[in-house]
Amino acid sequence: MEIRLLKTFLAIVKYGSFHEASKALQYSQPTITFQVKKLEKELGFRLFKRGKTTELTSAGAFFLQRAEELLQKYEQFEIELQDYKQGDAGVIHIGISEPSASNRLPDILASLMAKKPKIQVKITIASNKEVVELLEDGQIDIAFCNRPEANEHLIFEHLLTETFGLLVYEEHPLAGKDKIWIRDLRDEKFIVTPGSCPFRSRVQEAFFAKAGTPLRAILEIPGINSLKYFVQSKIGIAMAPLVAISPPLPGTVLKQVEDMMDGPDIGIVTRSDQSARPLVQKIVMDEMRAVCTSQVTFNQTRTRAK
Repeated sequence: MEIRLLKTFLAIVKYGSFHEASKALQYSQPTITFQVKKLEKELGFRLFKRGKTTELTSAGAFFLQRAEELLQKYEQFEIELQDYKQGDAGVIHIGISEPSASNRLPDILASLMAKKPKIQVKITIASNKEVVELLEDGQIDIAFCNRPEANEHLIFEHLLTETFGLLVYEEHPLAGKDKIWIRDLRDEKFIVTPGSCPFRSRVQEAFFAKAGTPLRAILEIPGINSLKYFVQSKIGIAMAPLVAISPPLPGTVLKQVEDMMDGPDIGIVTRSDQSARPLVQKIVMDEMRAVCTSQVTFNQTRTRAK
């Protein structure tokens, strides 16, 4: 059913005659008559009683209610479609891993929603491996995570490289040490994330390279953002990306390890088969780029702690 036929029918009802409807719609009267007959043929019943007055049939009165609803929905759809084309509306599903989910995504979404309040965002928080798998399976539109293994089906855009810090409790001997090296940490008790965590792997790699020994793990917890609370309880110390452990909690001190390697790389992952990206996806990616230009540094964490 053509929308113009609905508009013609409703105009006749509104203005009370074919003649007045033709003037309002700027159609000739024969065109109005033709459109009404075409609509009646599609519906299979007459809408108006034939005669000098424009009186609705019982079927026409029934159709009037539905026609108004249909036109309202269509006009709303046109508005929403225009918003989507301009990047002002749409739905995007983001997959993201920690610690970015808790420490970067809120700023990204706050900025996005202030500019584009009609955009709907769905979030899936999972491990780096799971997020990449979801993207490959088409269950999410975009991933924000560590650099994945080389894959011809994926495109990685580097945004930042994580910087690590050492978190100790105030009474710990290392809290007052000016310079700390990995060799100084060989006998320390560490609170760590699971072995599959890329951040733990990075720390372990640094220990083998700089101290020739694995770190001493006494407690393993699944959430990287929880490390700082266990350090605050003086169970042990932790080494993690600055974004996950800063600003330091009361009773804890954040220290720099002079020879700790940076990494892994963090960025946006998309599928290579997306030749034409929806505008809403491009807008979200721009927000991610903007937020990630202000990466946490040691100078910033010291300023926050004061």
